[in-house]
Amino acid sequence: MNRPSLAIAALFLAAAPVACAQMPFASAATPLLASPAAMTVHPNSIQPETTLQINAESKINKAPDIAYITAGVTEERATASEAMTAQAAAMNGVFSALEKAGIAKKDMQTSGLSLYPRYDYIEVKQRDGSVRGEQKLGGYVATNNITARVRNLDTLGATIDSLVKAGGNTFSGVSFAIEDDKQIKNDARTQAMKDAVAKAELYAKAAGLKVARIVSISEGYEYSPQPVMMQRAEMAMDAGAPTPIAAGEVGVTASVSVLFELVK
Repeated sequence: MNRPSLAIAALFLAAAPVACAQMPFASAATPLLASPAAMTVHPNSIQPETTLQINAESKINKAPDIAYITAGVTEERATASEAMTAQAAAMNGVFSALEKAGIAKKDMQTSGLSLYPRYDYIEVKQRDGSVRGEQKLGGYVATNNITARVRNLDTLGATIDSLVKAGGNTFSGVSFAIEDDKQIKNDARTQAMKDAVAKAELYAKAAGLKVARIVSISEGYEYSPQPVMMQRAEMAMDAGAPTPIAAGEVGVTASVSVLFELVK
């Protein structure tokens, strides 16, 4: 190796320690600091262990002020045309009876109209002595139903009797409701919320905590008319007695789900 080469090698060896000394090294004892954004905690953040979920509901019952009845006619004839004609004649009598009972036209609505064939199943003896079942057209059945809103409950029994006398031979039942239920719904919601707060305070006190605030509220209500099971209208008329009616009460149920934050 000539002298210029030795001089260059010596120069690199001398510079290496200096370069290494200038390189930054993370000390094992030096903590790594997170960015300011990562260290920021939102002031409204809620820890799961400091929350309490409460579900509460309230039901308020009230006497109904309106009723819905569903009734109509069913007629069977040999042909489809005859069946439809028969049901139309009988149904006109039902409409007339409802109008005479004070039911306004706006409170009457057709809720079912159908026409279908009825088949009889007969046994036909074959030549080999076996029996085979066959269906034979027995006629046609036409039905027509109407749902009427009765606003005067005192006349409900008499209204049902009148439509049966006028030709109605099917009766599906009666249900009761509150026509304007806005106030009773609000009363049920208010009571449900009061019950939720009372429960939260009870649990918080038992745990040695206090209710700080409400984090979220979700609600839902179920309007539950109570249908009345009734006897067949024909049976009541055959006995010569007016159809018995018991309106009872209908209820509105309001339910809430509330998330509370608890603090010491």
